[in-house]
Amino acid sequence: MKNILETLIEETEDRGHPELASGDTVKVHVRIVEGDRERIQIFQGVVIRLRKGGNDANFTVRRIASHGIGVERTFLLKSPRVEKIEILRRAKVRRAQLYYLRDRRGKAARLKERR
Repeated sequence: MKNILETLIEETEDRGHPELASGDTVKVHVRIVEGDRERIQIFQGVVIRLRKGGNDANFTVRRIASHGIGVERTFLLKSPRVEKIEILRRAKVRRAQLYYLRDRRGKAARLKERR
């Protein structure tokens, strides 16, 4: 007899998101629930971390908000709240986690585009 957890993992469908990598600039369409109303909010930024792991796979996106304040948000890859992921550009990076971008400002925070 199968474990309940294994059954749930098998039932989780693939959401059809594109293959992500660190350094990608993405637009994440997130479903926001406010009371009885729903809306889609777009969060655009650079993927600084990608953790694979089946159903627990998640990725962290960093963007610069107003007044130069960095905002990071972590999304579950297979969450029903993540409506769509669009890849705007891919960057050539040599690290899996781009935490060093937190210390960079302006032009120093740019990543070289991968063609």
